[in-house]
Amino acid sequence: MRHNLLILGGTSEASALARDIAEAGIAATISLAGRVENPRPLPLPTRIGGFGGAEGLVAYIRAQGVSHVIDATHPFAARISANAVAACNAASVPLLRLTRPAWQARAGDRWHEVVDIPAAVAALGGAARRVMLAVGRMHLPEFAVNPQHFYLLRLVDPPQDALPLPQTHVIVDRGPFTAATDSALLRQHGIDLVVSKNSGGSGAYAKIAAARELGLPVLMIARPGLPPATECHSPGDAMNWLHGRTERGV
Repeated sequence: MRHNLLILGGTSEASALARDIAEAGIAATISLAGRVENPRPLPLPTRIGGFGGAEGLVAYIRAQGVSHVIDATHPFAARISANAVAACNAASVPLLRLTRPAWQARAGDRWHEVVDIPAAVAALGGAARRVMLAVGRMHLPEFAVNPQHFYLLRLVDPPQDALPLPQTHVIVDRGPFTAATDSALLRQHGIDLVVSKNSGGSGAYAKIAAARELGLPVLMIARPGLPPATECHSPGDAMNWLHGRTERGV
């Protein structure tokens, strides 16, 4: 069977998988949502932007003759992951979800776990604090109801418009980071609380390790629920899945 793989990307794992796919000579396209202005170049044909919901993804799969889909989006990209399940079921195309295992609290961690972004916003409704807010640019407006805090923001792209938070310091950078540099960063800005999505993986973990080292509390936002799908946790496992399915002619 001829391969024609669609990778739903946007993570470091998706980039690593794209390199493995290109080296193996497998026909594939990687799709990015377009939320990062200057994504790192990838060794596969790349499309930018949404599909128009599950129905649009079904139409794309059929029009392009996609044989397999690997969802390697961010663990909090719940909508596209749900659309991928629905579309692949409708198009009878095999789907694999390549996702990072969630972080688990360790000895010395001071986590307060909340179920979602609105719960994190509610948890910040108290006296002024100095907060490292690591939730991504798209969610910043939701925290504008708590203007009393100082917010340290680390963004991949410089903000194009005025931020909805009156007291901020913005660092434009992309990981991976280290615990040592993040400890220094938290000390420099006098941070007394870290707010983070439970993204998993190693690239964004430095701030969690730094908070543990400094004895700081972490407001940890749980992952959204997703429809069931076959999952793996490494690009190597994704390659094994792909080879196994193609060898069986599925």
